[in-house]
Amino acid sequence: APAIWWLDPELTYGNAKPFVFTQGHSVCNRSFFPCFDTPAVKCTYSAVVKAPSGVQVLMSATQSTYVEEEGVYRFHMEHPVPAYLVALVAGDLQPADIGPRSRVWAEPCLLPTATSKLSGAVEQWLSAAERLYGPYLWGRYDIVFLPPSFPIVAMENPCLTFIISSILESDEFLVIDVIHEVAHSWFGNAVTNATWEEMWLSEGLATYAQRRITTETYGAAFTCLETAFRLDALHRQMKLLGEDSPVSKLQVKLEPGVNPSHLMNLFTYEKGYCFVYYLSQLCGDPQRFDDFLRAYVEKYKFTSVVAQDLLDSFLSFFPELKEQSVDCRAGLEFERWLNATGPPLAEPDLSQGSSLTRPVEALFQLWTAEPLDQAAASASAIDISKWKTFQTALFLDRLLDGSPLPQEVVMSLSKCYSSLLDSMNAEIRIRWLQIVVRNDYYPDLHRVRRFLESQMSRMYTIPLYEDLCTGALKSFALEVFYQTQGRLHPNLRRTIQQILCQGLGPSAEPSVEQASAGADSEVDADTPALLLGDEAPSSAISLRDVNVSA
Repeated sequence: APAIWWLDPELTYGNAKPFVFTQGHSVCNRSFFPCFDTPAVKCTYSAVVKAPSGVQVLMSATQSTYVEEEGVYRFHMEHPVPAYLVALVAGDLQPADIGPRSRVWAEPCLLPTATSKLSGAVEQWLSAAERLYGPYLWGRYDIVFLPPSFPIVAMENPCLTFIISSILESDEFLVIDVIHEVAHSWFGNAVTNATWEEMWLSEGLATYAQRRITTETYGAAFTCLETAFRLDALHRQMKLLGEDSPVSKLQVKLEPGVNPSHLMNLFTYEKGYCFVYYLSQLCGDPQRFDDFLRAYVEKYKFTSVVAQDLLDSFLSFFPELKEQSVDCRAGLEFERWLNATGPPLAEPDLSQGSSLTRPVEALFQLWTAEPLDQAAASASAIDISKWKTFQTALFLDRLLDGSPLPQEVVMSLSKCYSSLLDSMNAEIRIRWLQIVVRNDYYPDLHRVRRFLESQMSRMYTIPLYEDLCTGALKSFALEVFYQTQGRLHPNLRRTIQQILCQGLGPSAEPSVEQASAGADSEVDADTPALLLGDEAPSSAISLRDVNVSA
């Protein structure tokens, strides 16, 4: 069953007890329970789960009870939800309250970190969202941190957000990911896209709401920085796919036999966001647009909608805009937004973030200037240790886009930054290590090995293995994989084997376990682990470019 992920104890952080979680998005829950596995159909549900003593069971439900003598949990979701939002997790999990209606669940060794990073913050984000879009409808907002085998970053299961534990060390990414899932409580969970061909109705609106929440809580400059970082990744993906790629449409055509999850990409999020932002600009006032979205949620809550429902509601709420025929403005027609391939027809003004983005541009320009020794001296005077994570990630992404770089530039970059970056979070380190790999910079290769030896998640392993295997370092990749494969989930192990097999010939066997891993291959082909197309060794798009939450 591709929805259900069973983990042996050694694949958890505590190594103490087995673990299981489900991931239903988008059409996997049909393997979990009989259902109409389409977002157009919503229903309430109840569940009875029996578990061994000491195993905590949680579900995406509004009510739960536990009878200890029987080892039986009972759950009930009182609001109608689509099948993909029914979720279960069980393992060595302990709770800690972080607000009046929120708690975190995590393995005991992770609980103090999770609590300290989110205590008080989630309530602040929920309150901000309620001020913007109306009451929170789901009662509790709890978060469960999952082992690194969780195949995506986060999932907005109602009442119980699933999030990968690996993100805990990257504070700003953690904040953005959780706020994005909070926003889904209104856009995606309460009001859902009726068809997978219009996923932007959930993701584009949730991304817009996420950025309204971050603007309210952290200011416009931070929001513009994060937006610039994501739009940068969108344009990178556009270059790889081409401007005529059909998956760059907001209304993607879902061909028979295609897993809808394979259509998820940055266009779903960022092009969708740009269209929603454009609508907000048409009405001239973000607060008035907030009022519209509040009315939209109130009208359609617990139902599923199509794009025309949103756009008709928008024009009805702003009759003056309907009179002006804003839906037919030349070059910016609503129909073109939905069905044209290529980049967004308009992008937001991010000038309010210039205090954070300008230093990034300046430093990048220094490193591409001549002569190098002067540029390096000037660059070394800039203390990036005081930068925000998104600033450093944006700078490293620009260097990655320019790779391979002249060897003398890579040497100077290493001398200036390698030790410093090695002490930073994984989102920073993986970008620096990709620069190391794409430039065949052997003096820092030991850092790549150490990173891969410590990581068990797709998002921090696949990009590096892809880069290692497209260059001259495939033998190094094989060696590291031999040493670490026992700590990887079978699905991830299989994906890396596919990457390593590329170009080795049909008889190649990168692992002594490859024969036994064949039992996982059929499951692997359909699991959400392949959500972003990262399973194929020929994939042009690294997870670095699509590190998204569902």
